[in-house]
Amino acid sequence: QLQFVESGGGLVQPGGSLRLSCVASGFTLDDYVIAWFRQAPGKEREGVSSISSSGRHTNHAASVKGRFTISRDNAKNMVYLQLNSLKPDDTAVYYCAALLYNGSPWYDQSAYAYWGQGTQVTVSS
Repeated sequence: QLQFVESGGGLVQPGGSLRLSCVASGFTLDDYVIAWFRQAPGKEREGVSSISSSGRHTNHAASVKGRFTISRDNAKNMVYLQLNSLKPDDTAVYYCAALLYNGSPWYDQSAYAYWGQGTQVTVSS
């Protein structure tokens, strides 16, 4: 089965940090743009960050720019999301996915596939 497996979520206080990881299962992610999405309770899933296949180009949602960093290690078939200065509004289930349609905006979730089960991030005091 082709999918990502996400990990690294948890409960953290406001201002804290977490590092999320996702590993590709059943395929190699070298040629794919990879993105992290998140879905908060009662809200639509939204794009958080994306990274090009080479790792040289990234995109971030305005709400996380300067706080979150996306990176990848193609040799390990893994993508990471470093979350710093966390806020309660960052509470969500975080997913990673691979872009299948390169002409689509990076935040267009309909262009992505190989979704995992996600990892829960809860920011609360």
